[in-house]
Amino acid sequence: MGKVVFGVAVGIAVVSCAVAAAAVGRRARSRRKWRRVVCVLKELEESCGTPLSRLRQVVDAMAVEMHAGLASEGGSKLKMLLTFVDKLPSGSEKGIYYALDLGGTNFRVLRVHLGGRRSNILRYEIEQKPIPQHLLTSTSEDLFDFIASSLKQFVNSEDQSNDPSSPSRRELGFTFSFPMRQSSLTSGFLLRWTKAFSIRDMNEKDLSELLQRAMTKVGLDMRVAALVNDTVGTLAVGHYNDEDTVAAVIIGTGTNACYLEGADAIIKCQGLLTATGSMVVNMEWGNFWSSHLPRTQYDIELDSESRNPNEQGFEKMISGMYLGDIVRRVILRMSQESDVLGPASMRLSTTFSFGTQLMAAMHQDDTPDLRVVARILNDELGIPDASLKVRKLIVNVCDVITRRAACLAAAGIVGILKKIGRDGSGGVAAGRVKGPSGSAKLRRSVVAIEGGLYTGYALFREYLNEAVAEILGEEVAPYVTLMVTEDGSGIGAALLAASQSSDDGDR
Repeated sequence: MGKVVFGVAVGIAVVSCAVAAAAVGRRARSRRKWRRVVCVLKELEESCGTPLSRLRQVVDAMAVEMHAGLASEGGSKLKMLLTFVDKLPSGSEKGIYYALDLGGTNFRVLRVHLGGRRSNILRYEIEQKPIPQHLLTSTSEDLFDFIASSLKQFVNSEDQSNDPSSPSRRELGFTFSFPMRQSSLTSGFLLRWTKAFSIRDMNEKDLSELLQRAMTKVGLDMRVAALVNDTVGTLAVGHYNDEDTVAAVIIGTGTNACYLEGADAIIKCQGLLTATGSMVVNMEWGNFWSSHLPRTQYDIELDSESRNPNEQGFEKMISGMYLGDIVRRVILRMSQESDVLGPASMRLSTTFSFGTQLMAAMHQDDTPDLRVVARILNDELGIPDASLKVRKLIVNVCDVITRRAACLAAAGIVGILKKIGRDGSGGVAAGRVKGPSGSAKLRRSVVAIEGGLYTGYALFREYLNEAVAEILGEEVAPYVTLMVTEDGSGIGAALLAASQSSDDGDR
């Protein structure tokens, strides 16, 4: 009997040891799996790093590329396009003006009532319309006929009962938010489509003429008074509200920047004469590139699978169209390295299927158990039952990508200020004015910013503002203001139409 009891005890001990060994083995394997996904995060943090030294290199590279783009056509990744806007709104403009804002799969028409005193836009009306899918790849005539018909309907809703002197011929500012080359304030040609457009017969066709012809066809008596890029419209609104505005940046689905440049600095157009001695330059900064940009394997893969490989490199690192997909690619890599996230679902493996607004929602989830992160992982990426530890890891991924984007955008902004002598680096007289005592002090500089990534994504905005201040330093930062503009791409075009019309005589 004793032998039997002893045998049972030995058996139990063996089984217990085996169970314990299995448990230890599982924990060891679990730790190894977790270390692999943490390693992916650490590699990401290192490759996306934006220390101050690197950001200052990007600042210098941006300024150098701006100089090169102004010196000769094709001399830089930056197009540095002339806009022929040499006079920004002063605040004295009066009357009713219209704007057409075409920059995506929706377009907007606006009616703006100006009261003639700075910052006094009496009121404005906006109507937004989607462009039918088939028109995105149809013909230029079909697209502009549709736009002109919609514009006419909007104009017909104008109430003239309170303004019987309103002229029958109306003035329009046309914001065209795609790369274009202009030959005058009212004439421009598409360089290339971006976003979802692919209309092939637009080459060598004047954009204003296309719209003017379509408006005439539908019986709409309206003149295109200004053809502008959306960033130029944002600059116009910024300057209308604050005369110290020297540049404008849009950071949304896409990104771009423009600024006010001295005419004598535009070497590729020697002898360029302007009424004010300066001109707004459209940088098309989404195409900026430098070896100092912290590019990762995820960026390389995204670029190769995009609609425009080897183009818009800066935009693909900082704009809303791409940040969500970079995060998706990192999560996919983690799922391939370890099963702590479960097997990669079809949704997780689908390129450009994860929007930046979802990334922002995860990043800014302030619930104690990160419920928003869990829901988005389950519903949008097919990752169910993610542990709290995994959710925190994903938030860290979002933070790394967002911080890199914001810091690079900040470096781009300071690069513009450096080019025009407003960064406090010294040696440029334009950056300083004499104070009452005769000593030189820095000029105040305002940068107008628009776009949902900046205005609607609080952490992105916080990181960008902090980076601008850090790069400029304590002495210079107080003289630079980042000013949010609302609907500048539409209202700004109307303001430019108004300022151009005031040059031709009061309405």
